[in-house]
Amino acid sequence: SGEISADMLLSLGVDIVILGHTERRAYFGEDDALLAKKVKTAITKGMKTIFCFGEELEERKSDKHFEVVESQLKNALFDLDADAWKQIILAYEPVWAIGTGETASPEQAQEMHAFIRKTIAD
Repeated sequence: SGEISADMLLSLGVDIVILGHTERRAYFGEDDALLAKKVKTAITKGMKTIFCFGEELEERKSDKHFEVVESQLKNALFDLDADAWKQIILAYEPVWAIGTGETASPEQAQEMHAFIRKTIAD
């Protein structure tokens, strides 16, 4: 939800929301603290939440990609209770591979997916 409230979306029958998308983070300055509030609001209103997260090229090249992803997950989602996770769909998006001509290899994707699963399990 950007400039439209959860209640407005629900009144139209929309019960799924995308939060944390790369463009919202980059162009609207949405940070982890704001996203934590948005996720909590969506969950409280009974909405399913597609939560986008991922690292940029500089972060990948400087080997900070795991640190960035862990921070995004922990800061935005780890204050939620266990039941809230039933309403969340995680969408890892390596920002560096979007419209840049660079592509993530299957090994890079599997490595990150394993890291995400471990971070959440821990």
